[in-house]
Amino acid sequence: MIEVLGLSKLYGKNKVVEDVSVNIHSGQITSFIGPNGAGKSTLLSMVSRLLDADTGDVLLDQKNMKKMKSNDLSKRVSILKQSNYVNVKLTIRELVSFGRYPYSKGRLTKDDRLMVDQALEYMELTDIQDSYLDELSGGQRQRAFIAMVIAQDTDYILLDEPLNNLDMKHSVQIMKILRRLVDELGKTVVIVLHDINFASVYSDRIVAMKNGKVVKDGPTEDIIQSEALKEIYDMDIPIKNLNNCRICVYFNS
Repeated sequence: MIEVLGLSKLYGKNKVVEDVSVNIHSGQITSFIGPNGAGKSTLLSMVSRLLDADTGDVLLDQKNMKKMKSNDLSKRVSILKQSNYVNVKLTIRELVSFGRYPYSKGRLTKDDRLMVDQALEYMELTDIQDSYLDELSGGQRQRAFIAMVIAQDTDYILLDEPLNNLDMKHSVQIMKILRRLVDELGKTVVIVLHDINFASVYSDRIVAMKNGKVVKDGPTEDIIQSEALKEIYDMDIPIKNLNNCRICVYFNS
């Protein structure tokens, strides 16, 4: 479990994240939802230690992450940020191989190469693995970065809006893969999502943020309720049941 204890982040006088405490349960998909500027991405960056918190702590299986060595942490927690820019010419396979750096330090073993192969296969990139990143569509590039995270083979996978630049087919593919990583491999996935229907269909838990604070936190079925969603988004959102899924009809609200 990851325990977030009183995390805050200020930029000048602006409290981007204010005294947030939340538990991220192991073996589940936890989705962070909420309006733009709610602090979701900033919180994820602090949890992953990419960004220093002004106050608070994060515990990973009861160990303070501030005290963990970077290489040890990178074997337990991986993160994919919203914007990923690489200014060197790399193939998909070379990028995905970077996911093995905490283990191999650049000298890939047979096991490392196997993990890279599996990640490429997961993301259906095997056939184009020798293509260069600058030759790819936005969706293909995003899938390549997610494959790199999968190859890192961490217990905890943090993804900040991974469906950016993806069409409907590949967005569904990504969410199904994340579901498989949890259900089949016991991973713990934390994901920032804008589309609440993806959160509704694929998440075990939802944490909703607004104005830098957590306003709702609980099992998905407790959060995907019209009253709760109105508190989060300030709009009436009817909910329909379709194939045992709760679908939010926000486009006609």
